Amino acid sequence: MLALWSVSFVLLCVWKFSHAQYEHLAYLPGYQDPAPDLYTAPELPKDIPRIQLRLAGEKRKHNEGRVEVFYDGEWGTVCDDDFTIHTAQVVCRELGYSEAVSWSPSSKYGKGEGRIWFDNVHCTGNEKSLAQCESNGIGVSDCKHTEDVGVVCSDKRIPGFKFVNTLTNNINSLNIQVEDVRIRPVLSSYRKRIPVTQGYVEVKDGGKWKQICDDEWTHMNSRVICGMFGFPGDKRYNTRVYKLFARRRKPVYWDYSINCTGNEAHLSSCKLGHALAIKANSTCEQGTPVVVSCVPGRAFAPTPMEGYRKAFRQGQPLVRLRGGAVFGEGRVEVLKNGEWGTICDDNWNLVAATVVCRELGFGSAKEALSGGLLGQGMGPVHMNEVKCSGFEKSVTECSFNMDKDSEGCSHEEDAGVRCNVPAMGFQQRLRLSGGRNPFEGRVEVLMERNGSLVWGTVCGEGWGTMEAMVVCRQLGLGFASHAFQETWIWPGSVNADSVVMSGVRCAGTEMSLSHCLHHGEYLSCPKGGGRFAAGVSCSETAPDLVLNPQVVEQTTYLEDRPMFMLQCAYEENCLGSTSSSTPSNSYRRLLRFSSQIHNNGQSDFRPKASRETWVWHDCHRHYHSMEVFTHYDLLSSNGTKVAEGHKASFCLEDSECDEGIEKRYECANFGEQGITVGCWDTYRHDIDCQWVDITDVKPGDYIFQIVINPNYEVAESDYTNNIVKCRCRYDGHRIWMYNCHIGGSFSAETEDTFPGLINNQVTHR
Repeated sequence: MLALWSVSFVLLCVWKFSHAQYEHLAYLPGYQDPAPDLYTAPELPKDIPRIQLRLAGEKRKHNEGRVEVFYDGEWGTVCDDDFTIHTAQVVCRELGYSEAVSWSPSSKYGKGEGRIWFDNVHCTGNEKSLAQCESNGIGVSDCKHTEDVGVVCSDKRIPGFKFVNTLTNNINSLNIQVEDVRIRPVLSSYRKRIPVTQGYVEVKDGGKWKQICDDEWTHMNSRVICGMFGFPGDKRYNTRVYKLFARRRKPVYWDYSINCTGNEAHLSSCKLGHALAIKANSTCEQGTPVVVSCVPGRAFAPTPMEGYRKAFRQGQPLVRLRGGAVFGEGRVEVLKNGEWGTICDDNWNLVAATVVCRELGFGSAKEALSGGLLGQGMGPVHMNEVKCSGFEKSVTECSFNMDKDSEGCSHEEDAGVRCNVPAMGFQQRLRLSGGRNPFEGRVEVLMERNGSLVWGTVCGEGWGTMEAMVVCRQLGLGFASHAFQETWIWPGSVNADSVVMSGVRCAGTEMSLSHCLHHGEYLSCPKGGGRFAAGVSCSETAPDLVLNPQVVEQTTYLEDRPMFMLQCAYEENCLGSTSSSTPSNSYRRLLRFSSQIHNNGQSDFRPKASRETWVWHDCHRHYHSMEVFTHYDLLSSNGTKVAEGHKASFCLEDSECDEGIEKRYECANFGEQGITVGCWDTYRHDIDCQWVDITDVKPGDYIFQIVINPNYEVAESDYTNNIVKCRCRYDGHRIWMYNCHIGGSFSAETEDTFPGLINNQVTHR
C-alpha cells in the first residue's frame, strides 16, 4: 500500500510540473478550455474604408515589423510623418496585440513596395482601426519608401481576440493572428514528460482552444511549431493511435489552414491558408487534428534521444554563445582556422539567427541582436554580411562576404541571438521572497520533505556568486549582482523558514539550482536558516573583464631587485617562500610584465567590498578594495605550479577609455573604485607585486598563467575569458614569452598543442 502511495505521489509531482510549458503563458491547469472572453469585433461606420493590416519586412521578432496596409486590392505602407506611439497603439490592437511597445521611422524594417496608403496620420489611440485616424486621406502622400514606418507590439495578445477576415479574396497574404498557440499532450505517456514534445497543435481563437485540420499540414509547418517551443527539429510519430484518440473525443477545429515556409520563427509570421469548407458540421471531413512530435536538443532531452543524433551532427562544435544571462542567448562566436571569433551584424537577421539556434540544440530565434548588445567579443571578426537560406545545419555553411571578413567591422558590431528554449518548469520550483523589488530576496525552493512538497530556505553557509548566478538564471532575472549569506533584512515567507537545502556548490553553468551539488536527505546547516538563509540580488547586465594578452607578451622582462627595496612587497606576501630567509643585501629575481584589463561587458566592474570597509595601505599609499584580484602562476608543462604571484588588495581605476567614454573611477583622494564599460585599468610592469618571484625556478620551458577575479568575488557575464596563458622559456639569464592568448580562444586541439604564434587581439571600439 505504501509503495502504491509513493508512486501516486511521484506521478502527482510530475503531472504538476508537466504543465510548466503553459503556466508562463497563463494556461489553466488541466488544459481546460476557459470560458470565452466577451470580445467582439469592432463595428466600423459605413463611411470608414475597410483595410487589413500586417507586419512585414526584416523582422527581429514576430510581433514587430513594417506596417503594411491592404486596401483596394493592393498592399502598401504607412509614412512615418507625424506618426506617434498613439498611432502604433491603434495598429497593434487592430492586429490583436494588447498594446504597442515602440515605433521606428525611416524604414528600419526595410523599404516596402506599392502605394503609401497613409501619411500624416494622427490618432488619439482609442480608434478601432487605422482608417478611422485623421490623415491626408487614403492614398494621398508625398513620402518615399525610405520613410516607411514600423512598430513593435507587446507579446501579449488581446484576450478572446478573434481573427476577422474582412478581405477574403486576399486571405493568403495575411499573417496568422490568433490569441495563443500550444502543444497539448493527449497520450498519457507524453503528459508525464518534461518538456512536452508531442501532442495536438492548438490555437486559441476567440477565447477557445481549437485543433487544426491536418488535410493541408506540411513538414514545414511542424518545423515552425517545434522551433517556437524550443526544439531544433521534428520527427515522425504513430498516426494510428492519434486517429483512435480523435474518434473517441470529437475535436473542435479552427476555420483555416496554415501555410509556413519553414523559415518562420513564430506561427504569427506564417501566412493564413484558405478557409476550410464546412461539411456535416465538421471542417476536417477527411483528416484528423494536427499532431507534432518534436526532437529536443541534448541539454533538454528527458532521456538519450536517437532522433537528435540523426538530425544534428556532433563532434567539434563550430559555434558557441557567450555573454548571455540565460540559456539560449549570447554573442555568436564561430571557429575558423582553429581560432574563435565573432560575426559582424551587417545584414544579420532572424533567419541566420535561427540557423545558429537550431545548430546549438535550441528552437528558432526569438531575436537577432546587433550592436554588441550582449558584450563585445575578442579576436578576429570571422564573418560579415551573413546570408542563410534557413535550412543549413550550421551558420558556417551560410554565405558571407569573403572579400572583407572583418573590414569595417569592430567588436561593437558583434551579432548575438536569443533562442526559444523548451519550458522545463524550473521557474516554478524557486522564488525570491521579502525583497524590495522582484530582482532581490531570500532564496526559497520547493522540495519534497516527508512525502509532501514544501517551500523552504537554502543554507547560507558557503553560498557565493556562482550559486547566486544559477538562481538568477533559473528565474530569468539576468546575472547575480550580489550573493548574501545572511538575509535578516528580508523577512521572507513565514511558512518557508525551515532549511530544505544545504551544501550547495554550483559550477555556475547549471540550468537549475537542483542540478548543483547539494546535500541529500540529511541536511547540514550549523547556523540554521532564518537570518542565515541564502539570498541574492540580480541584475539584467554584468561586467566582463578581459586581459589584453599582447601587452603581457610585449612587456615581459627580468629584474634582479635587492631585498631591502622589497619591504612593501614582503608585507603583501608578493615574494617566494624563501624570501623570509633572504639577507637584505641579496637579490630576488622577478619576472615583470604589464597587464591591461578591459571591461567589455554591459555594466561597470565594482569591488564587492563596500567603501567603508576598504583598508588604507601605508606602504603603497592607497585604499585596498579587493583582497585578491589576479593570480599570476608559473606552471610546468604538466601543470604543476613552480612559482606564483598575485595582485593583492589594491586600487581599481580607469587608466584609459575608448573614444567618447569618460573615466568614472579614480583611486586618488579616497575616490570611487571600479572599471567603466569601455575602459581599462593598466598595471604597469614597474608597480609593486606586478611580478612573479622566480628566484628559485630552474631554467626550462613553462606555461605562464594569469587569472582575473579568481575567487569569483564579483559577478561577470563571462568567466571563460578571465584566463590568459603564455608559453615561456627561461635559460637562467633571459626569458621569452610567446603565444600569449586568452583561454578558450582556440579550438581544443590548438589549445593542447600551441602550434605557431597565433595571437588573440583585444581591439578598441
